[in-house]
Amino acid sequence: MIAAAALDALLVVAFASTGRATHGEHAFTGLWQTAWPFLAGLAVGWAATFAWRAPAAPVRTGLGVWAATLVAGMLLRAASGQGTALPFVIVAALVLFAALVGWRAIAALVRRIRTARTR
Repeated sequence: MIAAAALDALLVVAFASTGRATHGEHAFTGLWQTAWPFLAGLAVGWAATFAWRAPAAPVRTGLGVWAATLVAGMLLRAASGQGTALPFVIVAALVLFAALVGWRAIAALVRRIRTARTR
């Protein structure tokens, strides 16, 4: 559970850092300002989905964590005066989906393959 939460947080920070670097901003300067709304959304997602019960479940946990991270993150960005332009929302939705649901889907596939091999 701790590893899954840490991986989610690392992926959200990597998203924020990459976004800053893509726009010519120093990846670490202001990183907290960019990342905190999404990290708060991630915490909401973990709480709302009871993620600790099935942290690697792509549908049950992954989709809820992704949706909460995106929606709460954007609402907090807007409330704190940060940008929420439609292209940013679309990119954030796609990248966060790939990150937060993607690792869970890969883990589920690996588990299925391992289970099939042991039969």
